[in-house]
Amino acid sequence: MTGLQVYDTTLRDGSQREGISFSVNDKLQIARLLDELGVDYIEGGWPGSNPKDMEFFARARTELGLKHSKIVAFGSTRHAHADVQTDQHVCALLEAGTPVVTVVGKSWDFHVYHALDTTLEENLAMIVDTVSYLKGKGLEVIYDAEHFFDGYKENPDYAIATLEAATRGGADTLVLCDTNGGTMPLEMREIIFRVKEKIHARLGIHAHNDAGMAVANSIIALQSGASHVQGTINGYGERCGNADLCAIMANIHLKLKLKKFSPEQMKKLTSISNTIAELANVRPLVSQPYVGRNAFTHKGGIHVDAVFKQSRTYEHANPEEVGNKRRILISELAGKSNILFKLQEKQLAPFKQFPEAKEVLKKIKKMEHEGYQFEGADGSFELMIWKTLHTHKPLFKLEGFRVIVDKQRRGDDLYVEATIKVKVGNRIMHTAAEGNGPVNAMDNALRKALEEFYPKLKNIRLVDYKVRVLEGRDGTAARVRVLIISQNGDKRWGTVGVSENIIEASWIALVDSIEYGLLYENSPSLDDLKKALDELPWEEEQLEYAGDLREPAEQYPTLRG
Repeated sequence: MTGLQVYDTTLRDGSQREGISFSVNDKLQIARLLDELGVDYIEGGWPGSNPKDMEFFARARTELGLKHSKIVAFGSTRHAHADVQTDQHVCALLEAGTPVVTVVGKSWDFHVYHALDTTLEENLAMIVDTVSYLKGKGLEVIYDAEHFFDGYKENPDYAIATLEAATRGGADTLVLCDTNGGTMPLEMREIIFRVKEKIHARLGIHAHNDAGMAVANSIIALQSGASHVQGTINGYGERCGNADLCAIMANIHLKLKLKKFSPEQMKKLTSISNTIAELANVRPLVSQPYVGRNAFTHKGGIHVDAVFKQSRTYEHANPEEVGNKRRILISELAGKSNILFKLQEKQLAPFKQFPEAKEVLKKIKKMEHEGYQFEGADGSFELMIWKTLHTHKPLFKLEGFRVIVDKQRRGDDLYVEATIKVKVGNRIMHTAAEGNGPVNAMDNALRKALEEFYPKLKNIRLVDYKVRVLEGRDGTAARVRVLIISQNGDKRWGTVGVSENIIEASWIALVDSIEYGLLYENSPSLDDLKKALDELPWEEEQLEYAGDLREPAEQYPTLRG
């Protein structure tokens, strides 16, 4: 396939998703990211439809300085029975000042009659007039044949006639649009083959995902002779969204083996996907192919054991090629390999045989049976490893705590106070603190007791707190799981606590959070752990490394890089 073109419409079609509204600065930043990624065309919006898009086009001309991508203005054919030179849609396209314009026209006779309310002949004239006028202005013109596949299935001759009209007008690319997103891949392939028999211009594909086929249809269109593909980052778009360019680009590079993108560009795919999700204020889809957090995540013990030996056993691609990374989860489904992999990942065990792995696994399964979950609680998992290796040195010992929640004392406002007694070394610290809730009050009281001994505690902050009811049938007596996410600079970790009492569950997670945060920063404790690991009776056999899976342990002379 020669001259493959990738066309992004995140800034227009993608912004039609519910809840997405890009500012002009957002759009400029996204355009820069798409340029880094190697996208050929960036559709900036529909000029004339709103002041924001016109401001974007004006600022794009002076501020972007793109190295590869071309900015595209999108609009429709002239109105029925209107003069193309004075039509407001067409004039707005020219006013945008872009080197490329995309014109959308009707291909389905049903739409011509019921949406445009005009004749089939006038629709063809609208296409020819608009495309030829814009070509006469020296612009590259891409023609989007809206509803093409639905139109072809009902009236193939007229659908082809609309493409011929755009060709007569001089369109550079004819894009076949599955606007309603209901076409099946083999059906699409057959239609494209028939189109190629009569149309010899460059063909493109624009697929929507209403039947879950947008990426599949985009790829099969490329395999059937199309050389232009449109989509949006993360598949954003109206209704069920557009074809996900992240998956399309990865498939072009890794599956179709086309030399369209450099390895360096592909390694930016995951980070750019996440950045655009942040700008869109949309939570990233963890199951998204290639770039999702779970795309290369393994949980089952049999799977992990196989991946440990050779990553290709349960991975169709190398996560690093798209800027993602492999993750191993610790759960009741885990096997010994999960523990070994996690230890390797965290540089806590340099060789294959870890004698306490079975004990750790047994403990994990018992705790998860009680309701614990370590998938998002790496801090609690590492603490358990340290305790199992008998290298854990408690930073303090709880002597007791009390939490008071008083509704009467201050009228309508709740009064919350926590009193904590802890032993640090030989000293007993008895402190009390208020908070806006029981957990906040306990956190404040514990910090008040410990900061004298551990000043680095001031750098640790709680950033998220979640409660999950485990057995809903037990009502208010149900066991609950509390997950706390803490942060120190760029370092984040999760800790977990389980109890029938939400306060106790919160306390367990809170103590783990503070202990882990302080121990992680405390190199002597980690050195003790490394020494303990070195003194264990390791077997001589080392891991068989699986290419990208992991570097030899000898490259890690210290416990943490």
